Amino acid sequence: MYTETVLRNTGMRLLINHLSNVEAERFIMLINREPFDYTQWQQNLFEGMSVRALSKAAMQEYGKTAPCEAAQKEFTDFY
Repeated sequence: MYTETVLRNTGMRLLINHLSNVEAERFIMLINREPFDYTQWQQNLFEGMSVRALSKAAMQEYGKTAPCEAAQKEFTDFY
């Protein structure tokens, strides 16, 4: 588990690398400004999807970018 400082730094680096400095800041402002119930969003996110359909979509998405590997590489490159 990362410390809060490492998590913040890694998160910002990922945002900046995939957006721009300005867009990353805008994203942070949006998250802070608007009330957002993550738990409720998650409960409704895959409503109506079967487990099989969800699994297939997840495998296809993972195959596109392998996000865990990309995040780990950026984390390693950052530090």
